[in-house]
Amino acid sequence: MSTTAAAPVTDLASSAPTGEVLAVCRVHALLPDDGPVGVTAIDKRPVEGPVRVRRLGLHADLQADRANHGGEDQAVYAYGQDDADWWSEQLGRVVEPGLFGENLRVRGIPVTAAVVGERWTVGTALLEVTQPRTPCSTFARRLGEDGWVKRFAAANRTGAYLRVLRPGELRAGDAVGVCYRPEHGVTLADWYGAWTARGADPERAADVARRLIEAHLGGDVTLSAEMLLRAETTAGQRIAD
Repeated sequence: MSTTAAAPVTDLASSAPTGEVLAVCRVHALLPDDGPVGVTAIDKRPVEGPVRVRRLGLHADLQADRANHGGEDQAVYAYGQDDADWWSEQLGRVVEPGLFGENLRVRGIPVTAAVVGERWTVGTALLEVTQPRTPCSTFARRLGEDGWVKRFAAANRTGAYLRVLRPGELRAGDAVGVCYRPEHGVTLADWYGAWTARGADPERAADVARRLIEAHLGGDVTLSAEMLLRAETTAGQRIAD
């Protein structure tokens, strides 16, 4: 099943700015890593001026482990300043833009509370929220914090992966406008919280999963392949390709 979303139908002129890009970050250098690839591109740092964003992400950015990261459904990773501030207090150090490997550090828009399938105008680009971030061992090695994978998951401050519906240019200072919000109402936090607690509360997890599947089948949202598989598994429901 293709995960490429259809062209937007919302009048972009009516998009009201709700947030701001604080920094646009892309890979600074490949770092040695103990994972199977041997290197990681998680070292993202802010860059000046406009940056072109295309179907697979920011110009001159990359992912070292392309089997598990990147692609159309994870083309851009955004993290909210409010969540970064919370982590700064928890960790006792400043979570600078790019430290979590994000491409966009934004404020004024609740990133993890974004609805799955929500569309953002950023600069001249149009982006669509696809899924929450699932922490991995590379992220844990980057932070050097004990039990980081479990801590990050438990906090449910995942940030948002986005696909690029319309290529364009973006830069620090650009407004972030929400121009479309699906009616199903399931946020990234709703889904991630339900999915990670599915063993303890399977009924809640299945209900959230079914809402996403119904929205996908109804055309309200185009779930990423990973999201669709997890939703199907959680709901015990397979759908035709």
